[in-house]
Amino acid sequence: MTSKSVALLMSELGVGKSHSRPYTSNDNPYSEAQFKTLKYHSSFPERFGSLEDARAFSREFFDWYNTRHRHTQLALLAPADVHYGRATAILEQRQAVLKEAYSNRRSRFKNRLPRAGNLPEGAWINPPKKEEHDTEPVPETPGPGPVNTRED
Repeated sequence: MTSKSVALLMSELGVGKSHSRPYTSNDNPYSEAQFKTLKYHSSFPERFGSLEDARAFSREFFDWYNTRHRHTQLALLAPADVHYGRATAILEQRQAVLKEAYSNRRSRFKNRLPRAGNLPEGAWINPPKKEEHDTEPVPETPGPGPVNTRED
């Protein structure tokens, strides 16, 4: 007795091949990146003992993520620094330190002044559509990422 291949059976049943996975959260890179950071964080437990344990972990994790975790796309700033308007001052301070280090030891920097980094102009998942009277959408300042302020 031989069986048909799955592809042949599906074809006979009228089911077409598709490589897309509907209802999969792969359209929001920000959520995907945050979820991966959460899942692979060293303190993420294998199991939570209770709902209260999960909420306590989440409060601690989101505080860390928003206030202490440095994001490469935010010039190694924490989301809270950008959200609360501290980013420019921090980047200026970093640039002053780099400039002093450069003036003391140019050879260490290959005779090129290092840059502290720049914030992105804006970050969009779905950029707004231009309207007839608008010439260009106003870029949005990147937010702090996931914020969990809910107290249950």
